[in-house]
Amino acid sequence: MGVYTIPEMSSVGHSEEEVQTEGIDYVVGKAHYDEIARGYIRGDHFGLLKLIVCVDSKRILGVHIVGADAANLVHIGQCFMMNHTSVETIVHEVIFNYPTLAEAYKIAAKSALKKIEEKSKQSKAA
Repeated sequence: MGVYTIPEMSSVGHSEEEVQTEGIDYVVGKAHYDEIARGYIRGDHFGLLKLIVCVDSKRILGVHIVGADAANLVHIGQCFMMNHTSVETIVHEVIFNYPTLAEAYKIAAKSALKKIEEKSKQSKAA
C-alpha cells in the first residue's frame, strides 16, 4: 500500500494488531529519518520506518513507513519478506548505498535484533 500524501505513508505485511491477534511473539524495530545520514542531509526531521519482526524466526512480518519516499522504500521490505530474509542477514550481510534512506532498514533491523536478544536473555534468566 502506498498513500501519496505529505508525508507519504506505505506498508506491506502485518500490522502490530494483526500479529497480536494471531498470538505471534514479535518485536518492533524502528529507524527515524533524522538518525540516518541521508535524512539528516536532506533535513528530514520527520519520518519513520518500522519493522514488525517475529522473535522465533527473526523474519520481517510487516513494514510500515511514514515520511518522504515511503512508497519507494516499502518495496525493499517486500523483497525481504518474500525471500524470508532474517534481520540478522540484513544487519550482517546486506550492504546499502550510503547515504540513502534505505539505510533505515539496517538501523531498524539492528533495533529489532537487539530487542530479540534482550528477550532471549530475560527468558534464560527466568
